[in-house]
Amino acid sequence: MQICFKQFSAATAKLTLEINDWQIESADSWALFSTDGDIGAILTPLLMSGETEQVAELSITGQLTKSRAKVVEVSLNSQQRLLEQVLELDDNEHIAPQDSHVSVFGLIFEQCHDQNLTQRLLTELDLVHLQHSYFTQLSTGESRRLMLARALAEGADLLVLDDPFAGLDVEHRKSLALYLEQLSRSMQLLMIVSREEDIPVWIDHVGLFSHGKLESVMSKADWDKHPVIAQIKAQSQEQSEQMMALLKRHRHQAKFDNPLFEIKHGKVAYSDKTIFTEVNWRIDNGQHWQVKGPNGCGKSTLLGLIFGDHPQCYSNDIHIFGKKRGTGETIWEIKKNIGMVSSALHLQYRVNCSALDVIVSGFHDSIGLYQQPTAQERKIASEWLNILHMSQFAKTSFRQLDYGQQRLLLIARAIVKQPTLLILDEPYQGLDYLGRRLMKNTLELIAKEHLSQLLYVSHYHEDSLPSIGRYLTFVPGEPQQGYQAVISYDDGFSPD
Repeated sequence: MQICFKQFSAATAKLTLEINDWQIESADSWALFSTDGDIGAILTPLLMSGETEQVAELSITGQLTKSRAKVVEVSLNSQQRLLEQVLELDDNEHIAPQDSHVSVFGLIFEQCHDQNLTQRLLTELDLVHLQHSYFTQLSTGESRRLMLARALAEGADLLVLDDPFAGLDVEHRKSLALYLEQLSRSMQLLMIVSREEDIPVWIDHVGLFSHGKLESVMSKADWDKHPVIAQIKAQSQEQSEQMMALLKRHRHQAKFDNPLFEIKHGKVAYSDKTIFTEVNWRIDNGQHWQVKGPNGCGKSTLLGLIFGDHPQCYSNDIHIFGKKRGTGETIWEIKKNIGMVSSALHLQYRVNCSALDVIVSGFHDSIGLYQQPTAQERKIASEWLNILHMSQFAKTSFRQLDYGQQRLLLIARAIVKQPTLLILDEPYQGLDYLGRRLMKNTLELIAKEHLSQLLYVSHYHEDSLPSIGRYLTFVPGEPQQGYQAVISYDDGFSPD
């Protein structure tokens, strides 16, 4: 597919895409690196639109010409749209119960109506063992692989991959990189990435965007020598220090006796599958932990047991904040001392409250805001928006913001009350490079200053925080036992 931009601009109320002169040849694969801003939210709909089709909510000037071709996207936004369709189907009273969920197999098959192709994609993307699972049961990484399978089932000429490695564990990132390299020999690929290490060595060209504007295009070799990364690191460090000053101004912290949390012989199992067994884990005051393991091993499930959102939290032997779970405490007594960021929470946050109210809702542990906030709560939330450079969106509906802006708000929502435990399950998913650096620096300062205790999940080694040296790692056990938990420590973090 040939694509040509000339003196082109497209804008929404929130985002602007600006391209003076850019030519994409049909044989070339590109990686687009955005230092800040979600360029995929505008670029992808433009590429997918017809020759004369107007893209909703876009104000367009300049010239965009492209050859006829089928363009398919894989993105966090498309994943979010699919989930909303599945949930809407679930809520439809006219749908029979046995039809109200769509299996992994069915979600791929509906794109191609070809059993052989569906089975091949299930095999190539390591989804065979999940083919009868429902979309809502998948882990983050499993959902990402399903979205790619659905896109390939459509038979694309150009595949637009927006942050394709987000949520994948190390092994699946490696296998996907090899898979995409093979795919690039028969299909044109355009990858939008926010991590420099996610740009494959086989890519032909790199386009650098900043504030939605195409600043330059270059070869992969020239990209490897570009100074932009060092510049953004310095900018993000300055913003992180501003956040830290804000947190210190409003510092408060609850104190509990040890252990803050303990689970003994923890087990989560369903009728057809055991996730993990024999998890014995204790978190004491002052400790930060990282939870590791492959996609589907139960990391998010374990964090859900702590947060109280998983139904099996009451069938396990759990003590949290000095109380045995299930002995009369309310879920709100627990949640008031916990901040949470996760892909599941992001998908659940489907309300239309404003950006400011999203942050304020962190004080009340609610999805949306249902009570009158105090003047102090609004003041602190406004300060957060200012530091995030999002003050102009204070009254904008959460669902009108792009995915990365939504994720920044949800991180601020989790941190704003300075909880005793701050649970961060793949917190950077969907963030641009600057946003990720900013939040990583901020979380390290929070951990170092012990403003909150971090429970942290990330599949990227480079996301490791120096102040976290305690690890719970899930490793495969016997099939009937599911995964097993192994506790380990870095030097200097071992128990007394």
